Amino acid sequence: MQKFITTFTVLVFSILFAQAQTATLKAGATAPDFKLKNVDGKEVSFASYPKAKGFIVVFTCNTCPYAVAYEKRIIELDKKFKPQGYPVIAINPNDPEASKADAYDKMQQLAKDKKYPFPYLFDQGQVVTDQYGAKHTPHLFIVSKTTKGNIVEYVGAIDNDPEGNKTEKIKYAEDVIASLKSNQKPAITETKEIGCTVKRKAKA
Repeated sequence: MQKFITTFTVLVFSILFAQAQTATLKAGATAPDFKLKNVDGKEVSFASYPKAKGFIVVFTCNTCPYAVAYEKRIIELDKKFKPQGYPVIAINPNDPEASKADAYDKMQQLAKDKKYPFPYLFDQGQVVTDQYGAKHTPHLFIVSKTTKGNIVEYVGAIDNDPEGNKTEKIKYAEDVIASLKSNQKPAITETKEIGCTVKRKAKA
């Protein structure tokens, strides 16, 4: 009986720990730094952008139809806001064993084909994915650089048009950055991200 209780207790704590590890960051949280391999073979971190005012961190991938639908909009975000101090940093959260088309060499090819102007990083072991609690592709985290560190300002969707067919859309990401540039807190700090679930290999 004691052995059963001990085993059950360990199991419960393991589940709770796993849940804590994958909880999605909220606005106001410190954004974990990282050093991940880009498709050009170089490592990229927040420190790679010493003059940045903040960052548009987007967890995206090669394969998800929603991620594909947002490719052009993510490129446009970088082209518009990188000169203003808010570069895009894209991270692929999918495990290549679970999604072979998201392997590093496939990422390199996609970035080349689409002429990505931003880094597209490989998250070996999904460590950074779990630190941020990214759940879908795409999943956006807007981060501002402050005297207290890199702070999450917004989490969720890029806009309210995942299908890409609305004539009138709410551009969450753009509105958040506009607020930050005006030294104001965003009116909306969280929305529901819409996309494919992060792909993980089956546990043994």
